[in-house]
Amino acid sequence: MIVRHIDSKNILIKTKVPAADYAANPYVGCSFACRYCYATFMRRFTGHSESWGAFLDVKHWRPISNPHKYDGKSITIGTVTDPYNGFERVFQRTRALLEELSGTTAEISLLTKSDLVLRDLELIKAFRHVKVVFSINTLDETFRRKMDRSVPIACRIEAMRHLRQAGIPTVTFISPIFPEITDVPAIVREVSPWCDEIWLENLNLRGSFKANIMQFIASDYPELLPLYQQIYDRNGKAYWLNLAQEIEQELAPLKKKVVNYFFHTEIKKN
Repeated sequence: MIVRHIDSKNILIKTKVPAADYAANPYVGCSFACRYCYATFMRRFTGHSESWGAFLDVKHWRPISNPHKYDGKSITIGTVTDPYNGFERVFQRTRALLEELSGTTAEISLLTKSDLVLRDLELIKAFRHVKVVFSINTLDETFRRKMDRSVPIACRIEAMRHLRQAGIPTVTFISPIFPEITDVPAIVREVSPWCDEIWLENLNLRGSFKANIMQFIASDYPELLPLYQQIYDRNGKAYWLNLAQEIEQELAPLKKKVVNYFFHTEIKKN
């Protein structure tokens, strides 16, 4: 892993990410090396030629002097990196950001795949409006290990339980949903006692990682290759339309807030 320290003019950047006014990413790159990560595009903006997961830039910024500047706004931490990737144990840049934001009434969302978030439990509890979002797209550890180097799923669910019991709202972000591989109902059943919301996002294949994932499907799930070709080579939407309807029916009895990010172009228009 190549680690370097960089100066960043601002840590909070205005964003077009749905439901957020500002995005904050204490790192460039991510040690979790998710094979499907859309954030690989960051390489071309930061001068990195290394493969995704092989580098990490640790950001240093001018401390936030007035957290109340962001009162009434929404801040998402971790849009193109995991703020609790393994190196956060050493560099603590996410913790520094939370400390600097202390006192704001902004709506803060922390997106992660790590139970390291529990380290900052007391800091997080101090915010008036905050939620922790755990990304989970499988309960199968064999599949998970093929896809990323993040913490085991059971650790994430246990962390979710601790946060929920501490009074912190939690979200399960079922993302990305791999067609016919991700068992959405099974995940929902597992996490339902410990989360307040369910977010859904389909697997989007674009950029350099599309060929990688299609090759993986061809080798490990050859029976699914025609379906993936229909969706990702011929832009078929029928699968997602049908799945959205099935999931809606499945989740209705739970009476939880459900946010569906299947169709990104429509989200941007709205």
